[in-house]
Amino acid sequence: MTTTEAGAGTTSGADQSLEPAAAEVVTDHDRGVHGYHKQKDEHLKRLRRIEGQIRGLQRMVDEDVYCIDILTQVSASTKALQSFALQLLEEHLRHCVADAALKGGAEIDAKVEEATKAIGRLLRT
Repeated sequence: MTTTEAGAGTTSGADQSLEPAAAEVVTDHDRGVHGYHKQKDEHLKRLRRIEGQIRGLQRMVDEDVYCIDILTQVSASTKALQSFALQLLEEHLRHCVADAALKGGAEIDAKVEEATKAIGRLLRT
């Protein structure tokens, strides 16, 4: 057995002090900061625009606009919401799931399961 093989299963005390234990890792997520936080204003602006599209649909129905024209606007509104959802999902993966990955253990498993279920819901729409 070489000296490399003999020391392969052990770590020195210096190596252990470089990485904090998973329970010691404090992330933005722990502080209540969500993945969309940095782009919150942009998201709100986008949601207000979508809200305007929905109000436009109500107006179109109220004004007895042709069915196909309304359906075209429904399609545009649906696409806008799906695009927003996809952006939010990406931010969730980059922030919340990544934070859980730093901690490891059951937390990452729970976040991956949560994200998988969210993706499944998005695919059903």
